Amino acid sequence: MKAIILAAGEGKRLRPLTDNIPKCMVNLFGISLLQRQVDIFRKSGIDDISVITGYRSDKINIQLVRYFHNDKYDTTNMVETLFCAKEVMSGSVIVSYGDIVFQKNVLEKLVQSNDDFSIVVDKNWHEYWKTRFPNPLDDAESLLIDESGYITDIGQKVKNIDSIMGQYIGLMKFQGDGLEFLKKHYEDLRRIAQGGKNPLNPILPFEKSYMTDLLNDLIAEKCRLKAIPINNGWLELDTISDFTLYEKLHNENSLKFYSPDA
Repeated sequence: MKAIILAAGEGKRLRPLTDNIPKCMVNLFGISLLQRQVDIFRKSGIDDISVITGYRSDKINIQLVRYFHNDKYDTTNMVETLFCAKEVMSGSVIVSYGDIVFQKNVLEKLVQSNDDFSIVVDKNWHEYWKTRFPNPLDDAESLLIDESGYITDIGQKVKNIDSIMGQYIGLMKFQGDGLEFLKKHYEDLRRIAQGGKNPLNPILPFEKSYMTDLLNDLIAEKCRLKAIPINNGWLELDTISDFTLYEKLHNENSLKFYSPDA
């Protein structure tokens, strides 16, 4: 099993912490986000780790990992960053955003999934979001799951909580026939986009497509995306207010959504 960490982001909303380092190298509770992820992967027996860099890649110095670079990081988004590492996308591949941290038990639930497409979703998202945002719906996105546990909609803006059965955390696994389909489908989508229209999201250039745009497209293609439910056990570091909040809660021993030592 392999891991690919998407760590090209600049983290503008984390300034001044990211004035001179990329988002993934911000220290949270004394250790960089990227080092925490690498440590968790290794503790789970995953040593084949690739990191895709972008902004201030010279500041990333994690040892014994493979590096790829998205030299267009400032004009592209997650999908394009992922496919910078297409040469290692074979077998079973866990993909993680570079601005999250997660506990070992969260990763192990994903590792144990036998589905071709597996997406980690936090069922206890609302309590966590209420801590971060005055109005959780300002940031939350849609996520609908059918009675068999497969995602039917993801990543859309919502007006009410009924459209949210969990929150996608930026951690997923592609494997087997599903991974092979994904690689071929991406190339087909790219060819279509050369005609001037983005088949993933018509209001964006293809290169700026979100990962959730791609996941929704896979659903439209009748791919079965298995929801891997968790109840917290992770954090997203998106803004300077996130950083201040997490450090404060950690210092007060009241950070109930994630345990750095778990």
